[in-house]
Amino acid sequence: MKKLTQRIISLFILLITVAPFTGIKAQQSQEFEISKNLDIFVTLYKELNTNYVDDINASELMQTGIDAMLDDLDPYTVYIPEAEIEDYRFMTTGEYGGIGSLIHQQNGKVVISEPYENSPAQKAGLRAGDRILKVNDKTTDGKSVDEVSSILKGQPGTPLKLEIERSGNDKPLIFNITREKIVLDAVPYYGMLNDQIGYIKLTSFTQTASAEVKKALLSLKQNSGMKGLVLDLRDNGGGLLTEAVNIVNLFVNKGELVVSTKGKQMDKNKTYRTTLDPVDANIPLVVMVNGATASASEIVSGALQDLDRAVIVGRNTYGKGLVQNIFPLTYNTQVKITVAKYYIPSGRCIQAIDYAHKDGNGIAGHIPDSLITAYKTQHGRIVYDGKGIAPDIDLDTTRFSAIAYNLFAKYLIFDFATKFASENSQISPAAKFEITDDIYNDFKKFVSQKGFEFTTVADKNLADLKTSAEAEGCWEDIKPDFDDLKAKIDKHKAEDIDNNRNEISQLLKLEIVSRYYYQKGRIESSLNIDKDVLQSIKVINDQPTYTAILDGSYVKQARQPSGKKI
Repeated sequence: MKKLTQRIISLFILLITVAPFTGIKAQQSQEFEISKNLDIFVTLYKELNTNYVDDINASELMQTGIDAMLDDLDPYTVYIPEAEIEDYRFMTTGEYGGIGSLIHQQNGKVVISEPYENSPAQKAGLRAGDRILKVNDKTTDGKSVDEVSSILKGQPGTPLKLEIERSGNDKPLIFNITREKIVLDAVPYYGMLNDQIGYIKLTSFTQTASAEVKKALLSLKQNSGMKGLVLDLRDNGGGLLTEAVNIVNLFVNKGELVVSTKGKQMDKNKTYRTTLDPVDANIPLVVMVNGATASASEIVSGALQDLDRAVIVGRNTYGKGLVQNIFPLTYNTQVKITVAKYYIPSGRCIQAIDYAHKDGNGIAGHIPDSLITAYKTQHGRIVYDGKGIAPDIDLDTTRFSAIAYNLFAKYLIFDFATKFASENSQISPAAKFEITDDIYNDFKKFVSQKGFEFTTVADKNLADLKTSAEAEGCWEDIKPDFDDLKAKIDKHKAEDIDNNRNEISQLLKLEIVSRYYYQKGRIESSLNIDKDVLQSIKVINDQPTYTAILDGSYVKQARQPSGKKI
């Protein structure tokens, strides 16, 4: 421990010694503050190590100190210990070493959610619903999803032994799997929505994102006669800025400004323009976004909006206008630091949360309306900074009924799909599979056998009423009416599984399809019931309105009683 402390002190002294000295008073002051506080930190650490009553775990204590220091900044500036470097590498490459499966926690067990198609997990025979009991003969009891995930990951070519509990089997199953390099496609699905309109789902901005989008775009144009395109960026948390620029370049002419960055260091002030001729600068284009569309996804959707190249459909995006770089540290650790803000072609920064100004509790708030500034697109449409990307066609958020939400959250839909897949070796193609009366009736029996119960807002309000009535001494007077009201609520809840069949069937359909056709099938199956997709098709088919949105005349028409609305 003393050697470690001496090493840390030596490192800090070295940093202070080699720090650049410019002679400028402001920088001298800053360097003095850094030197002083590093000295305080080192001496504090030394005194703790020497005098604290119990032994100190050096790594944990240092990790706590680092995390607390960075927590005062923004949530994107983070320390990356050696054990987590693979996770961050995956964010930029889409690759990692492992078995290739999603997992989740259910009833105290870590469960296979969905093996990736053609992954080691899928080829070995693992199925959604399998419960992981042991990894390399070590129990998973009490371990979190993250802990089990880190154990499952490792160098390609290394062996792994899993002990699995599977419904319908009396004894655990043993699987010997060899880890492989898992490569996740940035474009998991593309295809035609109808005879003329294509669809591309982009889930991340890894190193191959633009190449995958280009490949999909060319395939749809050459093989399907596509006349319009829907680019789906919903739930895409972003990634590499350069890939965002390259994707915008597929749809706009060479030489167009896409994004610029501005930071404290001069080398962070950069301008990114399109450098190639586009694949198609004229095809009608709709970009779908939602509240989880962030970062690089906002550069693409925002740039295409500012350049009046695409109609944005959906819900307001997340609002992340910050750029991070990863810097190496000693002992194979790294730090990801916010180094700049980015600005899309109109000049606006869409960062929604002001991390530079926090309240007394350390909570950062949204940019206040008084500081929101209006900008203009190429055609003069008004757009705003500080609030993410506001869609041109704003859609309501899909809200599920209480029963559908609870059936999903309590894994009854997941478990029924597991049971269904064990009893049915195949189903019709993903795009054609539907929940029949027989399947839905089987599901209702399954739910009944599980003793499913759920609480509605009405239940909670009724419970609050009883509590208040008892406290105020009028419970006995209202009890008959209360019991009558409760009976009516219970009757309505019993009928909910039939009254909400459509949305429950949609959730069932997607979960069952994923058992046979994996992520690609889940996406394909959802397209004909996805309200955002249906609205996007409608926008492209209504060319007068599509054109009016992009040239700025749509708002004026929409204000007139006779104006066309979508």
